[in-house]
Amino acid sequence: MHTPTPSLRVEDVHVWRGERHVLQGVNFEIQPGNLLHIAGSNGAGKTTLLRVVCGLIAPEMGEVLWQGRNIRTDRESFQASFAFAAHDAALKADLTALENLRFTIGLRRSAATPELLDAMQRTGSHEYANLPARVLSAGQRRRVAMARVLASRVPLWLLDEPFSNLDAAGVTVISALIDEHVAGGGAAVIVAHHGLSAGPRVSELVLSA
Repeated sequence: MHTPTPSLRVEDVHVWRGERHVLQGVNFEIQPGNLLHIAGSNGAGKTTLLRVVCGLIAPEMGEVLWQGRNIRTDRESFQASFAFAAHDAALKADLTALENLRFTIGLRRSAATPELLDAMQRTGSHEYANLPARVLSAGQRRRVAMARVLASRVPLWLLDEPFSNLDAAGVTVISALIDEHVAGGGAAVIVAHHGLSAGPRVSELVLSA
């Protein structure tokens, strides 16, 4: 029987920071329709692993494969296939929330304002679409960042603490969007202290410091 190629595979990844061996032979694979929850104590290398997967950090050993090809040799194709939301929402302070989405999504493709506003409405950030990012609370900025992920229309979401600074209602909204993305055949790799809904689509990788 033919085994389908995993969308994303991490093979024997090692990363050092000075003399500290942060990631020691990490392996995982994730198929379409699945979510990987990366957990572990502070300093265990969770964010470092996510940055390796994004291609922002090159591992000293091992490799990351997307659709069977190394992301460093097929960078353009991979970058067009994922959205990364860092722990910092990374919004331009003097642009409005909507302008931030228009700028970032515009780097990928053409997107009309109603489409962007729809993504903001689904994350609950449409009410402050025309406010400059500098006046938004941390939780509001998080919702805008997730609207940006949603509007990217990509199969792979890479999220670093997507629930940070959110109230209970915000956690519910973002959790539902992640569940919808995965149920629709997308894939997600998430670093989160907040517990994710358990189910057949969710697996967990626990890193130790």
